[in-house]
Parts: sequence; structure tokens; C-alpha cells
Amino acid sequence: MKQFFSDFSKLIKFRLTFLVVFSASVTFLIGSKIQIDRAIAAHINWTNWLILVVGGFLVTGAANCFNEIIEKDLDRLMDRTKDRPMPSGRMTTGQGLVLGLIMGMAGTSLLVKLNPETGILSVFSILLYAFAYTPMKRKSPIAVFIGAIPGAFPPLIGYIAAIGRQSEIGYVPVDYYIAMILFAVQFVWQIPHFWAIAWVLDDDYKKAGFRLLPTKKRDKASAVLTFVSTLILIPVSLLPTFLGFGGYYIAGASVILGLLFSYYAYQLMVKLDLPSARKVMFCSFFYIPLVQLILLFDLKI
Repeated sequence: MKQFFSDFSKLIKFRLTFLVVFSASVTFLIGSKIQIDRAIAAHINWTNWLILVVGGFLVTGAANCFNEIIEKDLDRLMDRTKDRPMPSGRMTTGQGLVLGLIMGMAGTSLLVKLNPETGILSVFSILLYAFAYTPMKRKSPIAVFIGAIPGAFPPLIGYIAAIGRQSEIGYVPVDYYIAMILFAVQFVWQIPHFWAIAWVLDDDYKKAGFRLLPTKKRDKASAVLTFVSTLILIPVSLLPTFLGFGGYYIAGASVILGLLFSYYAYQLMVKLDLPSARKVMFCSFFYIPLVQLILLFDLKI
């Protein structure tokens, strides 16, 4: 039983799945708070929150499962992934496919209960991640930008889950701005996040032919582009305040966290070494959860 849970955790990439579900659940609370401030809802619908968490977990797990099915032979080549259940032989491709289909259908069925848009976005996210991003990883660094699209869906899905079909009013114009800004912040954040991971794991990635660094190698140009992407993130993260639904606390936190992120990326640009890349990577792990949580408590709608 312990081996089963260990394999299942690796199959669905538990830490990645947790981060995705966390992002969607926080933005659901942001949307719910906006509903309450509009006097549309009296309180947070925790049943819908739980449906989102479980459904989002299943859908994300399914996307990761399909990713591993497609990359099974490549995973055998990399130290980081060779102990996953399918490349190690502890699980067959057929078993993985069945699990992925069950999780995908069950998760989508749950999310559709919240509203159709949430279900549609979840299906599109699976397809884009598994069948566009996954094969593109061996062909071009543009895969990072393709992967950043489904990777930025969680806050969009979370917000829409809270707003859509939950009241007679439904969406109002500001909702479209808020949803797209939540998407944009997470999209831009993923670029330096992906590139930092690609720098750290480049030796392993090369064994499978993955080309994720902007120039396909650890060089000055890749480091410069990573640094520039962290700088772009700062003004993008200030959009909630500029457009009036975020307060000054989220603005200050976004600037401080963005400058820290950029500082580590600058160190990578200067030193071009693995320790600097790891600092960028670990900083990225903390950036998006903190920004989303602070926004939750500093809304101005």
C-alpha cells in the first residue's frame, strides 16, 4: 500500500498538482469575496470550494498522467524521472491510461457542476498540456510559452468557478479584467520559473532531448532573458492596483517580491552557475502563492 501511494504521488506529480490546486482555490476565494462585496452572496460557498479542489486535483492529475504516458520512454533516460511508476515498470501504460481517463472524466464532471466554462477550460487545459506542450519540449524552447498557457489556467478557473452561474447577475465587465489579470500574472511568472528549472536540470533534460532554455543551453543569453522576464513580471503584478481591485499592500508586496526575484536572476546573469539558478527556482516557488494570498486579503472591490 505504501508503494501504491508513492507511485500514485509520482504519477500525478503531487507537488505540482498541489501548487495548481492551491492557486485555483485561492482565486476562488478572491472571486467569492467579490461576490460578497457586491451583496450577491452572504458567505463563501465552501461546498463549491471543495468541488473545485477535488475536481481540480483530479483534472491536474490526469494531465500529468497523460504527460507521463507520452514521455514514458524519455523518462527512463533521466535520473530525475526514471523511478516513476511507468518507466520503472511498476505500472503499465494501459493502467496509467485508465487512471488518467478516470481522473480526467471525474474531475471534469465535478467542475462542470460549478459552471460550463470551468469544465471547458479544464478539458482545454488537459489537451494543451498533454498534447501540445509535451511533444513540443523536444522541438523548441517555445514549449515554455505553450506550457505557460495551461499553467496559467488555475487562477482563471478558480475565479470563474466562483463567479459564473453562481448568481443571477453573473459576470460584470470588471470580472473579465480581473480574470485576465490573474491569468497574466501567473503566465508571466512561469517564464522565469520554467527557465530556472530548465537551467538547474539541463544536464538531465539533455538526455531526453528536451530544449527548454531560451538558447537551448546554459549561456549568457539564456540568463539575460531570464532576468528580463523577472523585470517584466513587476509591472504586470501591479495591474491589480493600477486597475483598482488591489490595494497598496499587494502593490508593495509585488514590488518587493519582484525585486527579490529579479535580484536572484541578476546574480544568475552575472555568475552563470547552478547555485544561482537554484535560488531563482526556489524564489519562484514562493512568489506566486504569496502574491495570490496577499491579494486575497487586500481586495478593493
